[in-house]
Parts: sequence; C-alpha cells; structure tokens
Amino acid sequence: MHRIMIVGAGVGGTAILQLLAHSTKWQTVAVVDVREDAPGMVIARKSGIETGNDWHAFLHHTLDMVIDVTGDPSVFKELLAILPKETVLIPGEMAEILVQLLQEKDYYIQKLQSLSRRQQIIFNSIEEGMISINLEGVVTFFNQSAARITDVSIEDAIGQHIDQIMRDSSLTKVIETGITETDQELLLDTGKKIVASCIPMLDESLQQIGALAIFKDVSEVTALAEEITDLKEIKTMLEAIIQSSDDAISVADEQGRGIVVNPAYTRITGLTPEEIIGKPATADISEGESMHLKVIDTKKPIRGVNMRLGPNKREVIVNVAPIIVKNELKGSVGVIHDVTEMRKLAHELKQAKTIIRSLESKYVFDDIIGTSDEMTLAIEQAKLAAKTPVTVFLRGESGTGKELFAHAIHSESNRHYEKFIRVNCAAIAESLLESELFGYEDGAFTGAKKGGKRGLFEEANGGSIFLDEIGELSLSTQAKLLRVLQEKEIVRVGGIKPISIDVRIIAATNVNMEKALHDHTFREDLYYRLNRMPIYVPALRNRIQDIPQLVDRLLIKLNREYGRNVTSVSLAVFQKLQSYNWPGNVRELENVIGRAMIFMPVNETELHERYLHIPAHNEGASKNSKETLNTHGTLEEKMNDFEKQIIEQALESCQHNKTKAAKMLHISIRNLYYKLEKYGIE
Repeated sequence: MHRIMIVGAGVGGTAILQLLAHSTKWQTVAVVDVREDAPGMVIARKSGIETGNDWHAFLHHTLDMVIDVTGDPSVFKELLAILPKETVLIPGEMAEILVQLLQEKDYYIQKLQSLSRRQQIIFNSIEEGMISINLEGVVTFFNQSAARITDVSIEDAIGQHIDQIMRDSSLTKVIETGITETDQELLLDTGKKIVASCIPMLDESLQQIGALAIFKDVSEVTALAEEITDLKEIKTMLEAIIQSSDDAISVADEQGRGIVVNPAYTRITGLTPEEIIGKPATADISEGESMHLKVIDTKKPIRGVNMRLGPNKREVIVNVAPIIVKNELKGSVGVIHDVTEMRKLAHELKQAKTIIRSLESKYVFDDIIGTSDEMTLAIEQAKLAAKTPVTVFLRGESGTGKELFAHAIHSESNRHYEKFIRVNCAAIAESLLESELFGYEDGAFTGAKKGGKRGLFEEANGGSIFLDEIGELSLSTQAKLLRVLQEKEIVRVGGIKPISIDVRIIAATNVNMEKALHDHTFREDLYYRLNRMPIYVPALRNRIQDIPQLVDRLLIKLNREYGRNVTSVSLAVFQKLQSYNWPGNVRELENVIGRAMIFMPVNETELHERYLHIPAHNEGASKNSKETLNTHGTLEEKMNDFEKQIIEQALESCQHNKTKAAKMLHISIRNLYYKLEKYGIE
C-alpha cells in the first residue's frame, strides 16, 4: 500500500483526504497544516491519522507521495529540495485540478441523485403499474402503482423472477422475440384484472437490455394520471416512455398550450411536433372540441370521446386527465387511440382466430352438457380413450354431438398441441376424396398443382384427424384407409413411395354399421379396425333430463349471437320440450330455441310457450306436389322444379337429416349434396 502525506488541510487538502479515504491502495499517514482547526486536521484526527504544524517532523516516515495543497511556492520548492527522489511530489496546481475534479464529481453525483429521486417520484406518481426485467427475467424496477395493483411490496419484488410476481405475463416473451405485446388481458392471483403492454428496452446502441411492462387495473375506475411534481421538469424523464408507446400521447400545460407529443401522435394525426408544441390545444382538432381545454377548465378526467384529428380527419378515441401537483393544476395529458388501427387489429385478430380454429380443436369435455347416465357413460369412455392412442369410433344419430366429442378427445390427449383436422367424408366428391386425404404427386392428373400437394393425413401428422360420416366412403377409399390403420403409412396419388405418418384417427357415423356390413357396403376388416373403442353418443330423446342444462347453455350462446338478453325459460316451455321426441337431437333443439328467441320482443327476458314452435313429426310430407308444380317453362325446367320440390319435402320429412333423406330417396349422399348445391337448397 502506498503511503501519502498531505501538506495543507484546507478545502483542497480536505477533498483529497476524503477521496483517499475510499482507496485500498493509498494510505494517508500524515496531514500537516499551520492551523490546528483546519477542516482536514479535524477529519484526520478523527480518522486516527497523524497531524502536525511542521511537515519536517514527518520526514522519518517512508513516503511514496507528498501532496502540496498549501498554495505557497516556497513550500513546494523546499519540499522538492528535501524529499528523496523516490518520493513523488504533487504540486499545488495539480492539486487544484484534483480538487476541481472532485468538486465537479460531487456536483454531478448530487445532480444524478436529484435526477434519480425525481425519476422515482415521476414513476411512483404514475397511475399505471410499471415493471422492468433484465434479460434473465429478474425484476429490476417496480413502481408503487405496481405494488398497489399486485399487492407485492417493492422490496419483495426487486430481484425476484417475473413469474413469481405476475404469472403468464408477456414480458419473457418480449425478451425472447423482441416484439412489443400490447393490450394483454391478465387476471392476477389477487383477482384483479389488468391490461398490460410489454415493450423491449434498448440501450443507445439499440441492443436489447430487458423489457418493460406498463399496466393498469381495469377492475376499478382510476384517474389516468396522479399528482406529479413539475410537468416541465419531468418532461425529459418521461420522454423514453412516451416515445416508445404505441398509443398517441399529447401533453398540454395549464394554459392549454401543447408541450409534448410522441411519434405515435404524429403518425396518427399527421401533425409534426413543431405544429403542436407551443400552439393552442385546438390546433390538432378537425372535428369536435378540445378535451385538453375542457379538462383544464373542469379539473376532471374525460374518457372515451370520439373525435377527428389532423388534416386527414383521422377518427380517434381520446382519454384526457388533469395533471395536479399539490392541489395545483399543472396541465393535462391525453392518450389517443386510433379507431382505424383498432378496427384493423380486430379484423386481423378475427382472421387469426378463424385460422387457428381450423387447425385446432375448439371444445373440451367441460363443453359437453349432460348428467344423464347415458351421457355420463359416453363422457367417461371418451376421457379414457383420450389418454390412449387407440382409434375411436363415435356412433350416434345426426345432431347428437359426435363432433363435440371428437374435439374434446383431441383436447384431452397428449396430442392437444398438434393439429386437429376435420373431414366430412360425405361432403367431398368421390373423385377428389382420395387426393384430399392422401395428397398427390406432381403431374398425377390433369390440373394437379405443380410440385404436388400434401394430403389431410400428412397435415394431421402428429395430431388427430376426425373422419365424419365415414360410413359414406366408397369401398376403394375404405381399402386405402385400412392401409393407413394397419401400416401407419400413406401413398400419394400418382406416387409409389410410402410416407410414414403418426395420426390418431377419430371416426364418426350415424349409419347403421351392422346393416352396412350385411349389405356389403362397408368392409368388415376396416370396421373391426375402427371399432376398437366404440362410443355411443345417446340421442336426446334418451336423455330428456339433460334438456334444462342444454337450454341454459344454448341461451348463453344464442344471446351472444342474436344480441338478446333471455335469462330464463318458463315451466310450460320445459314441459313441452321434454315431451317432444327430438328426431333432430341437440341440433334441432338449438334451432327451436333460436327460432323462439327471434320471435320474442327484444325487451323480454323470459321465454314463454307462445313463442315456441315445435314442428309435428313428418309435417309437410304429404303435401301434394301438383299444387305447387310450376306449369310454365320447358319440360326440363318442370322436371327440375319437381325434383327440387321432392328433395325439399324429403328433407323436411327427415328433419333435415341429409343421410336419412338420401336413403328415403334411394340416392347416394354425394348425389344428394350435388343436387342441394344445384338447386340452392340449404
């Protein structure tokens, strides 16, 4: 450790003494000054450092450095002449530089501490909660609003992983992707519902250093801004947050003049900061009145006001709140949401959900309604099947909910993260079915897509495929499906190379399979492969006691679809519903309830019997076709009209069960689908 003597204990000597006190490499062994009460002498004595009025008395020490801060040139010359050559002598001018540097250091430290305190006041004054994490997901900042909303103290939060404070947040996702996540709804363990926006934090070189979440409690009515100390002082400190916001922000002073706008504001309104800052708050309004001026006048927040801003008359929704410091109005802050962007995002979200629904199962076992013994048995069997890779064969009449069971089985299985592909075997033409199921190679047939195409089995690889109305498959397609079940591989149309697949098959039919086996329209070997886990979904007439539960669920669904508020059903309605045979099962029940709700007055909340119209079974089947037969036109037109009428009567007679209607007419189900499309029958 280097040994130092300080000559001169005034302001400069004191500053150097205090600086060296924090060093582990330098030791002050003596402090000399002609004044006993000099500040440096007092500090040295308290620190146990030798002091004296004559520096000659300390030359017996082995000194590595002597610092002269007396300002007396004669002292420096005498020291220079007497001190050994190995002792470094620092002149007074150099000491002054050191003192100035130290003083500047203290000044900037104090300024930094002041700014830090001011920043803390700002962040703790904001109504929204703020949490920042580093790249490891550890919480590095946690303001008072975050503590209030999450019921976690700042001391307990700092240093913890974000998952221990706020589970299922998007902060860790933002760390991984670097992409902003906005308007995320989240339910905290405390029961509070928050809306959060998570953004990446970048340093001056645009390198990601963490992520910041800004969130607010939407379960209570709160002000958009809390008391803050001084609007102009915090402007710079808020700049980083404001500039990174996807929502447009504008701030006005107490006179209603613009003082801050962010880039999102310019993007939405088309107005630059130069056109707003220093100008009246009405400068950006094309339609409506200034909410800034209104808030400044009333000192009350205003939310959800529709306006048009900028030269392009952009439609926006404005939330404005007063900025009050110590009961004194300092201005107002406005958050502007672009209605156009919100509608676009809502449309994109709807499209995304549509795509996701086409690839994933939509229902779970909790969505299956019924406590009857028959339905309970079917659900228990389905849950058991879901835990195994066994092929499932769903049997039951049309409208009983077989597809609902298929969705739930996939959702409960270990394949629920993979695709769920639905195939209506009867709705695809026989000529296209094979290529749709198994795909085709390049040039397999005229019009084939260049490069070939993956089939639905390949698309479902790793997941599940639901083959509805499997009883309508032709014998040739049945043979190819049998190969999939036996060999777990497929061959594309026009190809020779087998492709291995891992697909869980869930089949369903409303056909009498035993009769189909007897009539040789369905292969026995395929039937026994499919029938390893048969599940019979009961008809509604066999579980009449489930109707009240089904009606309650249907009311919720149809209220949402029709914009109604029907909350109850009269006893007479339940009695009538439970006395009907329900040939169309749950699908027919939904149609009856929906039709009744349409006939109800909008302000009524209880469904009464007078609005219920349950068709008599086979009603309309005996209508005389001659009464409505078109007597004009060519023979072909008359034949088409007559055929259309017969099909409509058959469908009505079979409660729109297409399979039964096809059997009644002695035509194939595919032929029936063709004629339905031809005549525009729904």
